[in-house]
Amino acid sequence: MPSKKPTTTRKTKPAPKPVAKKKAAARKPAVPATKAPAPRDEMPVLGGVAAATPRGVLAEAMDVSMDELGERANILPGEDPHLVVTVRPIPSDERESAGRIIPVCEPRLDGNEEKYLLHTVRTNWISSAGKYITDFEQLFAQKVGARYGVACNNGTTALHLALATLGVGPGDEVIVPTFTMIASANAVRYVGATPVFIDAEPETGNMDVRQLRTKITPRTKAIMPMHTYGHPVDMDPVLDLAKQHNLFVLSDAAESHGAEYKGQPVGGLGDVATYSFYANKIITTGEGGMLTTNNPDIARIARNMRDHAFSHERHFWHKYLGFNFRMTNMQAAIGLAQTERFEFLVECRRKNAEMYSELLSSVPGLALPVQKPWAKNVYWMYGMVVQPAEFGMTRDALRNALAQRGIETRTFFIPIHLQPIYFRAHGAESFPVAEMLCERGMYLPSASTLTPADIEFISHAVREIQSQGRKSQAE
Repeated sequence: MPSKKPTTTRKTKPAPKPVAKKKAAARKPAVPATKAPAPRDEMPVLGGVAAATPRGVLAEAMDVSMDELGERANILPGEDPHLVVTVRPIPSDERESAGRIIPVCEPRLDGNEEKYLLHTVRTNWISSAGKYITDFEQLFAQKVGARYGVACNNGTTALHLALATLGVGPGDEVIVPTFTMIASANAVRYVGATPVFIDAEPETGNMDVRQLRTKITPRTKAIMPMHTYGHPVDMDPVLDLAKQHNLFVLSDAAESHGAEYKGQPVGGLGDVATYSFYANKIITTGEGGMLTTNNPDIARIARNMRDHAFSHERHFWHKYLGFNFRMTNMQAAIGLAQTERFEFLVECRRKNAEMYSELLSSVPGLALPVQKPWAKNVYWMYGMVVQPAEFGMTRDALRNALAQRGIETRTFFIPIHLQPIYFRAHGAESFPVAEMLCERGMYLPSASTLTPADIEFISHAVREIQSQGRKSQAE
């Protein structure tokens, strides 16, 4: 939905004179003036393993010891299990047997991807200009409920560009879930601002919106809800608080192509949303991302800053600190072909989830993904939480046993507050739900290419592994 905030930006420091609010103007995002850095005790403490050269020290790698983590070291996932190629019947393919690994995800490229990509090569339009860029931006924005789309070279740069466009910078705070991919917090750091972490709620893994009010300070500039694994955040409380405190709302929708909140696509909620088109996403360009918005000023500034902020007045004339975050016409050609089949690719994920849930719902000790009454969950990944006492083994033991059958899986996110580069600043904070999800969560193969036979094989393997594990315990 379009932003309805007042036009003046919230002040983070007392001004010498009060500034009157303009009643009817719309707040225009802009690149912030240089601000004084936040006090050192509020910023993450850096330090780690450095490599020295005759010209100085290279970038330092951060690290944290298991002793420093203490008991929380036990929640970290073990090494990824070694996958074993299996031979199994695949009647749907009319072959007696096949040796294969079922990957956790892979792209589906059986539309116009090859045709459009070949067209970019034959017409010599392969860089960051061409018809596929604008066509892709327009069609994708329409599909996710926004008026404008700004294509970028990946989802992380889309987040970075969105924050820079909104004027977030040093001295500002952005509320970010700790249970998310690290790019969400890193993008905040890229613009010099400070991420303030919030815990998850257990059913969806999304930020616990009940805790939001306690995280808002005079420095808060934005809230970044992340729609985890394809299920939207409960957005009404987020938007209401943002309106009360004059905050921006930037949705990290990297995993949520097609997700809806109360019938509205999440790409048009709040001020900005950002998407990823990495190869495992529902819509892919290999690498790529997009910023979507209903605000023409945000779209205009973001589009300019994405392209080194070249001025319209003259070439090599720059009024913003711009970036080279451009998507190529070749990537956009693939993206357009994918977006032409948007509803089909979303429905593939939803049908996968429906079949998994039907086959696994009777398995004790598995908390399967939900869909809240107000949500459309697109099940980017089919994530489940393993309750060891009831299931009969740990999450990691289940993953290892599935790998022996050629089934690849992934663990849930390791919370950001436990990451080496953030731990010394945030390790004393408590986020019990995020840590529980880290310890017990995993997702099964979820690609749009899965067949019913694949899902039946995987589900049967889960049930069989549990049965064998319980039998071993009894003996």
